[in-house]
Amino acid sequence: MRLVLLLVSLVLVGCHKLMPDAPAEDQLLDGPVDGLSTDEQARFLAGDVAFNDEVFTSATGLGPLFVSTSCGSCHAGDGRGHPFTSLTRFGQNDGTGNQYLDQGGPQLQHRALPGFAPEEVPAGATSTRLLPPPNTGLGFLDAVPDAMILALADPDDLDGDGISGTPNWITTPAYITHRPAPVEQGGKHIGRFGRKGAAYDLLQQTANAYNQDIGITSNYEPVDTYTGAILDPEVSNSTVDQVVFYLLTLKAPIQRDKDDPQVIAGEQVFTAVGCAKCHTPELVTGPSPIAPLANKTVRPYSDLLLHDMGSGLDDGYTEGSALTSEWRTPPLWGLGLSSDSQGGSYFLLHDGRATTIEQAIEAHDGEGQASRIAYQQLSTTDREALLRFLESL
Repeated sequence: MRLVLLLVSLVLVGCHKLMPDAPAEDQLLDGPVDGLSTDEQARFLAGDVAFNDEVFTSATGLGPLFVSTSCGSCHAGDGRGHPFTSLTRFGQNDGTGNQYLDQGGPQLQHRALPGFAPEEVPAGATSTRLLPPPNTGLGFLDAVPDAMILALADPDDLDGDGISGTPNWITTPAYITHRPAPVEQGGKHIGRFGRKGAAYDLLQQTANAYNQDIGITSNYEPVDTYTGAILDPEVSNSTVDQVVFYLLTLKAPIQRDKDDPQVIAGEQVFTAVGCAKCHTPELVTGPSPIAPLANKTVRPYSDLLLHDMGSGLDDGYTEGSALTSEWRTPPLWGLGLSSDSQGGSYFLLHDGRATTIEQAIEAHDGEGQASRIAYQQLSTTDREALLRFLESL
């Protein structure tokens, strides 16, 4: 009998190693939002396959110049990208807005099919390296009304707090359908996606990614980046739309351990040192054709505005109305899970230079300088609480 019990115990241990416990819901980034209809769930799954499983080849339109062969290869588990999957953007910061379109710009395609030469950054161009951001919770950010973003802006720093968030005013492509109650300034609209907020919505972001990352044309972006010719679409509108729906309906990261006393204390420190002036804790969505996204209070910790982060983070590259030292406030939700998609290490800020949360804080200058100094002056207890709070997001 003892031998039988021993064998059963060994089998159970072995099964646990082969089939470990499923991760908790708050440890996952790639599930759908709650409340999708049956049809919407099917659309989510179709988009999931197109985003994560479809790998392009030369026979299906890849390249000839490209960065990656699939959408999911740059966004493991829909999380934050790794330096190995970084993108290089280039242009000319001389007031001309030259994006070197005749030389493959504004994105460097550093890989090529056999018989073709990979691109190089043209002489005289400025360039920047950008890590792919996480994909989660984007539908809620898309549903935030323009008016709410503008209400958070203070471009002239009228309140004198040293924070002067401003929207990135961009020219939208002809295929874009603007949100309800859009705000327009001189024919331009508010960008909210991308490191500098240069994309209006997820359709623009996705169509550009197919075109510039994979070398795939669509009816949305029909110009081949290699020849400059307008080609028959290599990916259908329906596939692009499925991927957009998938990105819109990925759930927002769930905060963990929010009842932990140290996490609660850390959130108070977060506000006290001024982090919340840019990393706005709560936003409220407006109308959305996807019911689970509409009229929801969410906690992304971002104002979706541009802020001048000082010379240390000035990459010499601009998009839309953004200055070279300006960056859109990155949402902090999911921060504590970043290392899961980055090989077990942190690679933070736009180019991954910070390998700890502390290093990312220390890199803040410009509008973030006062908060950085306040952080440096914290007691060990308060500093540890703040870091614990950030890791819980």
